[in-house]
Order: sequence, then structure tokens, then C-alpha cells
Amino acid sequence: MIRIENLSVAFDGPEVVKNVSLEIGDGEILGVVGESGCGKSVTALTLMGLSPRTARVTSGRILYDDVTLLEAGKPRDEALYRRYQGARMSMVFQEPMTSLNPTQRVGRQVEETLRLHTKLTSQERKEKVLETFRAVGLKGEEIVYRSYPHQLSGGMRQRVMIAMAVILHPGLLVADEPTTALDVTVQNQIISLLGEINKKQKNAMLFITHDLNLARRLCSRVAVMKDGRIVETGETEQIFEHPVQEYTRQLIQAVPSRLKERKREKGPRENGRGYAAPVVKVQDLSVYYQEGSNSLFGRKKRRCVVKGADFELYAGESLGLVGESGCGKTTLSRAVLGMIRDIDGSVVHNTLRPQMIFQDPYGSLNPAKTVGWLLQEPLRARGAIDASLALSKEEMEEAAYDMLRRVGLEACYFHRRPSQLSGGQRQRISIAQALITNPGFIVADEPVSALDVTVQAQIMELLRNFQQEMKLACLFISHDINVVYKMCDRIMVMKDGRIIESGDTQEIFASPREEYTRQLLIGS
Repeated sequence: MIRIENLSVAFDGPEVVKNVSLEIGDGEILGVVGESGCGKSVTALTLMGLSPRTARVTSGRILYDDVTLLEAGKPRDEALYRRYQGARMSMVFQEPMTSLNPTQRVGRQVEETLRLHTKLTSQERKEKVLETFRAVGLKGEEIVYRSYPHQLSGGMRQRVMIAMAVILHPGLLVADEPTTALDVTVQNQIISLLGEINKKQKNAMLFITHDLNLARRLCSRVAVMKDGRIVETGETEQIFEHPVQEYTRQLIQAVPSRLKERKREKGPRENGRGYAAPVVKVQDLSVYYQEGSNSLFGRKKRRCVVKGADFELYAGESLGLVGESGCGKTTLSRAVLGMIRDIDGSVVHNTLRPQMIFQDPYGSLNPAKTVGWLLQEPLRARGAIDASLALSKEEMEEAAYDMLRRVGLEACYFHRRPSQLSGGQRQRISIAQALITNPGFIVADEPVSALDVTVQAQIMELLRNFQQEMKLACLFISHDINVVYKMCDRIMVMKDGRIIESGDTQEIFASPREEYTRQLLIGS
């Protein structure tokens, strides 16, 4: 159905995709895996006719059912692509917050495909959207329909994107990291949904992911990409059980797993004389959002999102926070950092300048500034607050270059902007920005969700090293249970705004008390 023949793509400099050839048959799911920046997304965007105008196809062509969509040396036929996009081929993007229009309600945005490609009435379009929302696991579909993107959790926004992509059951579905922001239970629902759609509609699917476990579960064939080239391709089990290339073996070995030994030192809470004072102490914390208004008196209503949270966090300790999307994990972390003030209970800090690594790096990094400027901004802010900590321009630049190196990026990235980076590279810049001031306490909200497995392992090792060197306390939020197992000393499980279970990592994984916790562990 889909043929990509010797495709090469270049921007201003050298080629970033080099002689890539792929075929996807009717009903087949082809997985493409590889490190961030290897060319996976550029290949997908070029296939979809969505690559930027600065991209040049230097060789090869792309065919859909023997119709040539794109060919080197010829301009892209925008009219042809408009007939195919949405109706015959659709795409789930990696970062839903930057793909959805922040000024429009999500229901209207999902309806756009129906308005363009069907003759359904307004009511029929709405019913179709609500039906699709239910199919992708969105609860309270009427509320979601009327919501703006910023009113939804990261996982809910991702599911809206998936609903938008599958609503017309296109012949080709390109899924670029479709489960990045989802917790394990919803991730399983989405993977099952994609599999069901594939079986019922016999559509072709290009599944791009850094999660090799997902590729193994969903895909019939896998292509491994490195430095813009396909280095290995074959049947999924053949690739995983008997990889030919050393690079493929490295990818497989880097996947975090509970089967691998946890390398953790003695618990950080003990100081030799009992217990050290906690870096953060949270007591009976409830967090509220203002929503709507009381029509009689014009007062806003308060909705309790987090209910009665209690925990302590110690120097050098990682405390994992897990639970389904929308359960209140990010809200709790923002309240702990003082970003939400409508609270009951208390939050006590025994450290200065706590920082946060945000879930969506593209949304949290200023697109108009260079990487070097972004890394120096926390240092400038710190110096403005405390003159004794002010650094010279040369010292700030040196610190920024050093952080680039420590998060695995070359010095040339100093002058680039976020739009010129891959998703994984942007996540590393976000991490570097949070760590550059050497904070005593950090909230890591899905800090490795957008990273491929090799870079994910590097970043987790980086965070562990920082904890050991600086006695850094970390509240680690993740939907990836295997990452939490590898990173965290203790775990809190959250459901519907409440912490329903907490304990040492090994203890929680070996003997969970709550049925919900068991479901999370089984689902991963």
C-alpha cells in the first residue's frame, strides 16, 4: 500500500534522511525505532506531506497505492495531499499541546476532519466525535468536547489527538509516539485500540516509538534507524530475539525492566543518628481549582483536585508518584512548588530554589530564544534575587556549555532554537535548565517520556549522579512503571486525587495492597 523508495531529505545542511526504503502492506503495522534525532519523525512528516518548506527531497519517491505523492526534483503537490490528508492518511503527533489549537474547544477541532471530508449534519458530527472519544478511553466525553486543550491533562490531550486521527478510519495511520504521555493502563487501552482498528479496517500503520516494548507488542515488522539510515529491518520477534546489528542489540539492552537488578544504594533517609530532617514535608494537602461561576451570586466554584496528601521527601531520595492521567499527579507537584496557591494543609521546604522539569518541553521552552540563552536564564534570575550568587557573562556561558555536555549534547546546540531540536533533545534541554542552578529539590514530571531508550538510560543515570553528588531530593512523576522501579526509592500511588498506597519500591512491587496498584503493575 505504501512504498518509500530511496528517500533522502536535507534541510540547510547535510541530509538527515539517507536512502530510506520502506514498504507497508494493507493491514500491516510497521514499527520504526531508533534514537532521537535519527530521522524517524522527518521520514513520517515527509510521507504525510507535512515537512517544512526548508526540507528538500534530494532523492527517491513516495507512493500510496501506486499513486506518486512525492518525488525528488518535483514540487510537492499540495492539492493532491489535501485530498489524502485526513481522509486516506492521518497522523497522531508526538506533542498534543503544540498540535492542538489553544483558542478552540477540542470538540470543534476534532469535527474539522468531518466537516472537510463528509456531508454529516452538525448533530451527526458531534455524535461521531463523542463516540470516538469513548472509543479512545476519554471519560466524560461531553465535558471533553466543550473543553479547551489547557483544561485537559497531558494524557487526555494525547487521546484527543488519536481520536482526531482515527475518526474517519484512514487507510494509512502514522503514529508518532502516540502513547508518550499516557499512563500504563490507558497506554494499554490505546495500543489495544490501534490493534483493533488495524484488524477491522485493514489499514496500514507506521508506528514510530522509542518504547521497544510497545513496538514488540503491536508491530508485525520493525525497522531500526540510525543516523538517518535504516540499519536493520525484519519480523518483530526475529529482530528482538536475534538482532544482527550491534546498534540494535544496544537498543534492546537499554530498555528498563523489572527483570534487571535495581542498583540502589542504602536508603538516603538515615544519617547515622536516626533520620535527617526532610527536604519537603507535606501535611494534609488539598488542592483546589476555580471553575465556572455561581449564577446567583457570581462566585466561582472550587473543585478539589488533590485530597489530603501526606508525605515527606529526604535529601538524595527519589520518591515516585504514579497513577492514571488526570488523577492529580501534576497538580500535586505544582502545589508543592507553590505554583498553585488555593490549598488547604501545609507544605514546608528546607531548601532554596526548587525546580521543575516539565512534561512538555516544547511548550515550556521559549521558541524565540536560543538554547544558550535558555540555559543561562535561571542563572540570571538567581543572580537578580541574590547578588552574592551573580555570575559574569563568561561564567554563565561556561556553565551553559558544561550542562550541554552533561546532558549529552554537543556545543553546536548552544546557538540553536527549540524548533531545530528533536523531541528528545528538547527534553534534555529542559532537564539541563532545571539542574543548572544546583537545586536541592526537583520535581521531574515525566522527565524521560519523550526519550529513546538509550538516551533515557543516560538521563536516568545523570539524575542519579546528581542525587548522589548534590544530595538532590526528587519527586519523580512517571507513567512508566519500569522507569519508576529503576529510579525510585519509594513510591506513592495516586487515584482520583488521593494517595491510596505508599511504601518502599521493592515492597510495593512485591506485595501491593490495593487492587488498583496491582492493575497498574500488571498493565506494565
